[in-house]
Amino acid sequence: MNFLFCFKRATAMLVFLLFANQMLIAQGPVQSVPMPHSWKDNNTLIMVHTMGMKRVFYEYNIKKEKMTEIVSPVAPKATPTVTVKNGDVVFSDIAGNEKQITFTSSQERNPVLSPDFKRVAYTRDNDLYSFDLEKNKETRLTFDGSELILNGWASWVYYEEIFGRGGQYRAFWWSPDSRTLAFYRFDDSMVPMFPIYDSKGKHGSITRTRYPKAGDSNPEVKLGFVSPDGGEIVWADFNEKDDQYFGTPFWAGTGSTIMVQWMDRDQSNLILYAVNVYDGSKSLVYKEYQKTWINWMTDMKFGKEGFYFVRDFELWEHIYYQSYDGNRFERLTDGMNWGLKILDVDEKNSEIHFSARRDISVRNDIYKVSFGEKGKFVRKLSEGEYNYAMPLLSPDKKHFTSIISNTSTPLKVVLLATERGGAVKPGEIRVIADTKKENFDNLNLPQPKLVFLTTPEGYKLPGVITLPHNFDAKKRYPVIMSIYGGPNSSNVMDTWRNPTKLNHLWADEGVIQISVDNRASGHCGKEGINYIHRNLGYYELQDYVRWAKYLADLGYVDADKVGITGFSYGGTMTVLALTDGAEYFRYGIAGAGVYDWMLYDTHYTERYMDHPDNNPDGYRESAAINKAGNYTSETGSLLYLTHGLADDNVHMQNTIQLIDALQKEGKQFELMFYPGAFHGYRGHQGAHSEEATINFWRKVLLGK
Repeated sequence: MNFLFCFKRATAMLVFLLFANQMLIAQGPVQSVPMPHSWKDNNTLIMVHTMGMKRVFYEYNIKKEKMTEIVSPVAPKATPTVTVKNGDVVFSDIAGNEKQITFTSSQERNPVLSPDFKRVAYTRDNDLYSFDLEKNKETRLTFDGSELILNGWASWVYYEEIFGRGGQYRAFWWSPDSRTLAFYRFDDSMVPMFPIYDSKGKHGSITRTRYPKAGDSNPEVKLGFVSPDGGEIVWADFNEKDDQYFGTPFWAGTGSTIMVQWMDRDQSNLILYAVNVYDGSKSLVYKEYQKTWINWMTDMKFGKEGFYFVRDFELWEHIYYQSYDGNRFERLTDGMNWGLKILDVDEKNSEIHFSARRDISVRNDIYKVSFGEKGKFVRKLSEGEYNYAMPLLSPDKKHFTSIISNTSTPLKVVLLATERGGAVKPGEIRVIADTKKENFDNLNLPQPKLVFLTTPEGYKLPGVITLPHNFDAKKRYPVIMSIYGGPNSSNVMDTWRNPTKLNHLWADEGVIQISVDNRASGHCGKEGINYIHRNLGYYELQDYVRWAKYLADLGYVDADKVGITGFSYGGTMTVLALTDGAEYFRYGIAGAGVYDWMLYDTHYTERYMDHPDNNPDGYRESAAINKAGNYTSETGSLLYLTHGLADDNVHMQNTIQLIDALQKEGKQFELMFYPGAFHGYRGHQGAHSEEATINFWRKVLLGK
């Protein structure tokens, strides 16, 4: 449940949906089409059509509106690659010729080519190495790696919460000039070990994880700089004994300076330092304080005299400019922006293109802010009530492509102009490719619809409701409410989602489906998210109760047959719904939830809850295990709990302790464990979970 995941959840969901649409089109309402890849020049768009394992490339001329198949657009820009095969590093040249460069019994991890493609860096047994491809020579750069000392390999809490799982534990970065490797050194000596048991085999086994739970000691961290040829390590001027966090660093310029993010343990103070890689000295560039908590900087665009970045300390996200000397700090955008992503910075013309949820919280649009001598002005470039995803600006910034959709419109690849005189008229949306099949309108698909409710505080919260086939407003229907609920993690967007097997099933069997968000999901800016500070779950549940009341007021909902379900944070909220919200929620499926925040990791938990020593009441009041007595199984409510036994993120310990609390209260429930499963169920376990889910809802909602 890291911040990067929360921040990028909507984009990640779209990428998943794109993949699903490309791979599962034969049995759905959409078809596979070429997707934007890159711009060859101002008038030529490269597109790629993925069909199974095959990729076909095209050139699309935006003036002639002509698409032509080509052999490959990548060859002129091709670069060598490195990967790990059978535990060893394998180098591939631009022609695809492979060469194995390591031959060890230990496994190498995260090989990364230097920017000049002359060297490869990787870790082995928690030490950092480089390999000179021209000299065919390996150089060991650190020498103290062990189970507790990790060089260039992230400690678990950094992997999960700061760098993100997509980084695969990598904690080293090449300088742009290929002359330096920056890396973090983690000392896990004081981090408690959490054992994860695997029952396979005769005697089973234990995976030892250094996992700091709320209030525990974090790893001690040092930032080092070393030449790929080896030699003395230069350490940045930080005291590793301080209770602190470091974020992902960003190289500035050619390689003599790196921007390093620093936070205190409380996560209320962020400082950005410029660190000299030659002597380790640092200078303060930017400083920020928030009363609740601060999120990491996830992107920076470097200019000639300063850099551009996105922050939310004014309760909405804005683009700011900060000069390198610290003398100039300026906000460049206005309005209520969220999910803001900088697409391009044009310092010559004083323009920045960006995407954001600005006009409405459930759709991304494309904008341009001008900030020259005439002042600052934001202009919307996208058109229509669509979500704009994965935009690509042409080199001259006069056109852009995007993938658009909404809840009722499948994905379309479109071209728009940013100014007059282009290949399309201003305001025109040219469709290059449409995933909608010809028989789409005859498929009797479930019809999702956006709905909204407003809280007493004035927050407008979105939901997506799908009514059953042959809907009759005079009847009363059961409901399955799907939630996630985690901070800044929207479950509801006005985007196309290919109907799943379950969507079709419940529409056929007479069950209303609804997905909803709360005030902290990201639709109400940082102001809405701040409500959860020091008391996770309380305000989120109040909003879900409002959704239950909204449903009851519709007149065609059976208020006694409202089920709720979620996984991870959604599992937490499901249990809270069936305990503190038992008057409104009688049935629920909770997967892999955190049922006592003392059992989750330091960085995530303390960001929102503060240190347990400073908020004992908040931890006690937010713990679902302390609410077991409020669950009303004795009057027919039923909770179904699931968890993966190998979950290294939300430990099975959470569900075990909840089970214990429920049993002590004499409560009945259902339970399913998945041996060897991590934070999610796949393969045969995924199929089993789906079938068990169907059976549960049929039993409690339909009486089958």
